[in-house]
Formats: sequence, C-alpha cells, structure tokens
Amino acid sequence: MLNTNTISNTELINLWLHGKSANTIDGYRRYAERFFISVGNKPLKDVTLMDFQLWEVSLKSSDNSKRVAVGAIKSLFSFAKELGVISSNLGILVKSPTAKNRLAERILTEEEVKNVINHATNPRDRVIIRLLYYAALRVSELCALKWRDLKDRKDGGGQITVFGKGDKTRAVLVGKGIWREINDLKDYAGKDDPVFVSGQGGHLHRSMVFLIVKNAAKRAKIEGNVSPHWLRHSHASHSLDRGAPIHLLQKTLGHSSVAITEMYLHAKPTDSSGLYLPDDDD
Repeated sequence: MLNTNTISNTELINLWLHGKSANTIDGYRRYAERFFISVGNKPLKDVTLMDFQLWEVSLKSSDNSKRVAVGAIKSLFSFAKELGVISSNLGILVKSPTAKNRLAERILTEEEVKNVINHATNPRDRVIIRLLYYAALRVSELCALKWRDLKDRKDGGGQITVFGKGDKTRAVLVGKGIWREINDLKDYAGKDDPVFVSGQGGHLHRSMVFLIVKNAAKRAKIEGNVSPHWLRHSHASHSLDRGAPIHLLQKTLGHSSVAITEMYLHAKPTDSSGLYLPDDDD
C-alpha cells in the first residue's frame, strides 16, 4: 500500500506520468525535475505558493513554453492532491501565462511547402517531408510507423494506420505519387521493421526529423524556425482552403473535438467585417 507521507519526489513524478505518451513523459519529467531543483528538492507538501511563483518568474523561455511548463506543474499539484500527498492544491492559485496565438505565422504557402520538399537531399528525407504534409502526421506518429501499418489501395494510393495522441488509432489516405515514393524505400524490409530507419537500425528519432525539416527549409530560404508541425498546420489550412469538410479534417488530424480543428478557420480567415466598410483606395 502506498504511504503518501513518505513518497519521494521521483516516485510522485513516476506515478503522475504513468500511462502518458512517451513525448509527454519526456517533456513533463524535465519540467518537474527542474521545478524541484528550483525549490531546493523539498517534498511537494512543503512547497509554498511563493516557491511556485518564484519558479515561474525564473522561467526564461517563450510565453508559450512558459504556459506549457506552468500547466505541467499545475497538473502535478492536482494529481498530488487527488493522491493525498498534499492537503491543498496551490496550483489553482497560479494563473498560467497567456501566449499570443502565432498559428498564422506557422502556416506555409503551398509554394513554400513545395520548395521545402524539393530541397530534401535524398529520397527518404523527401518522403518524410511529404508525409508530414500530405498525411498531416505528428513527428512521433511518423517515427513510430512500421511497414505493417501501410496498406495498398485499389486506386494505386495507400492507407496508413496511425497510432496517435491519447492511444487513438486513425486511418489516413495518401495518393499514388507519394505512395510510390514510400514503397521505393522498402527494399527487403519486413512487416515489423520501421519505415524510417535510424543509423542504428531502429526507428528514426524525432530529433532527426526536426533537423531534416529545418535544414530543408533553410536551403529553401524560408524564414522562421520551420518545424515538422508547420507542415501539419499547412496541411490543415490548405485543405480547408480547397474545400475539405472540417469534420473530415478533424479525423485526419486526430483531433478529439472539431472545436480544436476550427482554430485553423480563425488563423486564416477568408472574410472580415472590415472588408464591408468603404475604403478610400477603392
């Protein structure tokens, strides 16, 4: 039986992160460990509101990163309260920082996407960039793909079974061109082999995918810290521009609610009340 009076910070973190995705575990563990170092490695029950606030002030990252970090620690406090490790949840007294919505800045034009794809230096990297865009995959989803997750379709295209966020499974369809390029990479790979292989023979690490996209964008002379998620954002925006139903996009992206998908409608609006007012230049 768990003794909540003697539980260590490390044990608490492990219990809190149990069952979460690998990416969430990696990020949240870093936030929690840095938080405990900041408060002198006190047990959570001895952490004061001032400790929490001083840690928040000490964060030197972007507003969005601060919001994620504070949200993680608030989650830890909520979990500890439910577990009975602490008697009161100080996290509810700390307001998460607000961050400017910069989604529109992270949407490439269709021409820019083509340029990034065309600046890949080898067939594998080209397929990676194309899949991130055409299948709107998250980096973790792309890296986890095995050949058994890929299935031919009668029209010459393919179906990809994606194991996504929250352990949800979805099917994504891709066209003939990219399907041919994917299969050209297979060689003698077996069903349980990774589609994208690292230098050590296992699944390609997500950090390499970030580097592949960043370097291709740099060669294409695109400004900004272009990441794989920019391609997912671009897929969403471009498909809506071309008439894709929002509920279909929701399924492709693997969003739990269409309300989340609707953020792309607001990022690049096609109409605004200001356009109905007279303009001296008209």
